[in-house]
Amino acid sequence: MLGYLLRRILAAVPVMGVVALFVFLLLRLTPGDPAAILAGDNATPERLERIRESLGLNEPLVVQFITWVNKLLHGDLGTSLISNLPVIKMIGQRVEPSISIALCTIVLAVIVAVPLGVIAAWKHGTWIDRFVMGLSVLGFSMPVFVVGYLLIQVFAIELRWVPVQGFRSIFNGFGPFFERMILPTCALSFIYIALIARMTRAAMLDVLGEDYVRTARAKGINEVAVMMRHALRNAAVPVITVIGTGFALLISGVVVTESVFNIPGIGRLTVDAVLARDYPVIQAMILLTSLIYVVVNLLIDVAYTLLDPRIRY
Repeated sequence: MLGYLLRRILAAVPVMGVVALFVFLLLRLTPGDPAAILAGDNATPERLERIRESLGLNEPLVVQFITWVNKLLHGDLGTSLISNLPVIKMIGQRVEPSISIALCTIVLAVIVAVPLGVIAAWKHGTWIDRFVMGLSVLGFSMPVFVVGYLLIQVFAIELRWVPVQGFRSIFNGFGPFFERMILPTCALSFIYIALIARMTRAAMLDVLGEDYVRTARAKGINEVAVMMRHALRNAAVPVITVIGTGFALLISGVVVTESVFNIPGIGRLTVDAVLARDYPVIQAMILLTSLIYVVVNLLIDVAYTLLDPRIRY
């Protein structure tokens, strides 16, 4: 297993190198002058030149890239052109809300969606199956911001059970944290419950007709054991892929949900940086997103090897 993990990690290194080169060239070759953004509209040419010199923008692209990569390897993601704060500090301030939303959403979606998908496959063609698929269609059809505003109107404004917006760190108390996580988690989990339930149902239907399932039933094994130990285990690979990809997407930034519920997460930081052309922050966020996807795919591959003994390390 360790050798397999090492090979997968080494394979991810050139991927991140290509991403780093692409990000560097993309932002350096796009229209717009970082020095002009920093200096303001009334800056003199002399001030612009001093800023370009301090940022290293007058150096050749190769020198700029080597300097940038060297800083990355030492944990220096640069300094924001707008706030003048270290980028790594800005990301650190926004990571907890995004991870909290991602974890709560995925946990809720898996707890609800996987049983629904299993039951729909087990009762294929019945009203239960049609009901679950109808809920899935509804989940895909409802935009997140619509669900979010409906939940705010009913549970926050009219019933006043939970706060309307905001985020409270779990280190300041689980109660305030939980109260502010309920609505965004429920709003965001609608689409993921629909996606995971449909994928679970489809994967289960593929394996329920296999010989080993019929053999297990012929031996008189309890139907629940057949569904969970034999069918679901072998149908888990595509389901895990969807769950992992969804989790990576959630961490990398759910802009709409963070905007509706006024949550200062990574998604809003990325949008603000793009609008302000804050190049160091944009570069760091793209690299962070790519790293998240690489790590999630590595974990998915590890899960494959654990679930399917036919895969060699």
